Amino acid sequence: MTTSVPSIDLQPWFHGDDRDRAEVAARVDEALQTAGFLLITGHEVSTDLRDDTRAVAREFFALPEDVKQRYATAVGGRGWLPPGAEANGYAEGTPTPPDLKESFTAACDNPTGDPRVDAEWFAPNVWPAELPRMREVVGEYLDEMHALSDELMALCAVALGLDVDYFEPFLTEPTYGFNINWYPPLTRVGPPAEGQFRIGPHTDFGTVTVLDREPGLGGLQIYTQDGEWVDAPFDPAAFTVNIGDLMARWTGDRWRSTRHRVLPPSPDAPAEDLMSLVFFYEANHDAVVESLAPPIGRRSYPPTNWGAYLKEKLAAITVS
Repeated sequence: MTTSVPSIDLQPWFHGDDRDRAEVAARVDEALQTAGFLLITGHEVSTDLRDDTRAVAREFFALPEDVKQRYATAVGGRGWLPPGAEANGYAEGTPTPPDLKESFTAACDNPTGDPRVDAEWFAPNVWPAELPRMREVVGEYLDEMHALSDELMALCAVALGLDVDYFEPFLTEPTYGFNINWYPPLTRVGPPAEGQFRIGPHTDFGTVTVLDREPGLGGLQIYTQDGEWVDAPFDPAAFTVNIGDLMARWTGDRWRSTRHRVLPPSPDAPAEDLMSLVFFYEANHDAVVESLAPPIGRRSYPPTNWGAYLKEKLAAITVS
């Protein structure tokens, strides 16, 4: 049986009574036990903001290579990740050629007041001088994603039968990352090497991921419980949401951190290029996460220090 990815309307969660909220939470629990993915509508993030963020990102990626190079960074940094910087398959131990993408990356830059912590985890974002409006547009998008992700974590708590504020102590100074991934067309990158993807097969690392994506022949695929790769469903009004490894460990594998990948550009659509806005929500850099006990959890992991875990994962996907 193929695992289905449901579409869940968040309006009853935002504006309904306790029964409405419980019904939404039950659907989320079922989706994350089976697919590990869901679509969310009724999220109250404006279409205009999503469109503006994608538009300013396209302006950035259209800049000359030498201009983008001024903002080049390494994996885990802030700025431009050039082609060939990442091979995400290595995060799960699957050797692949470098991913066929470019990225603009940003992250949480709210200082804590501790210079050592701020330098490592909350460094200032890098904004291109050539596009002065990018800081404002992307900054607003980050604020919206942070607020939505906090709401999703509250929803996750209720879905697990916990108090709605269960996760809040772990999210007082959270890290998060934001990748704007540009997947260039086949006419630009040429035929992919054997085993090469726009993003290789992997699982995400953190708590919840909120993805605004475009459909395409070289688009997102999800690995089902039956061991099959299937195209992810698409709804232009929806965000695609999945959980990462930290949340799977937290729930004692009640919920699935599901493998996914982005296909290489298709010869049937040589001019296709896609843009994804990917918000990776995480936890406090020094949070220590322990698996929830049965009947919620189904296995127990050793306590996980989030910051150390993230650094290990980022090192794995970095192309030397």
